[in-house]
Amino acid sequence: MRLTRHTDYALRILLQAALQPGERLSIAAVAEAQGIARNHAMKLVNELANAGYLATTRGRGGGFTLGRAPEDIIIGEVVRLTETETQPADCPNCALRPGCGLIPVLDGAAQAFFAELDRHTLAEAASRSRLPRALRETSRADDMTLAAG
Repeated sequence: MRLTRHTDYALRILLQAALQPGERLSIAAVAEAQGIARNHAMKLVNELANAGYLATTRGRGGGFTLGRAPEDIIIGEVVRLTETETQPADCPNCALRPGCGLIPVLDGAAQAFFAELDRHTLAEAASRSRLPRALRETSRADDMTLAAG
């Protein structure tokens, strides 16, 4: 199963926040550093904040941090939140659907995919990751405030 860019970017944003614990990150700086359109990053941060994955602060020096401990963020849950379509094929619109033997195979594959994602947390992914120096230095909300002032 291929994840959408929306999900890819959501996971990147969460991973970066996990790798910079306690630091308020700027949407603009994270978007620029990761090559994500600012409007798309704003939409994602809002979606993730509404689901409780991120905590946001508005205003000068505002930004975002993780809203939960990374051990409590299950990768499969994030993917289910951000993916609008989780079927591996367009079965509902297929002429073969009434007698198709692929449906149980594809359903089983999708279930296995999500079962694997459900076994892993953001903390686990963060423990296997290292934030590039350039991202560490350009993503903090405090740095953006200083640069703007």
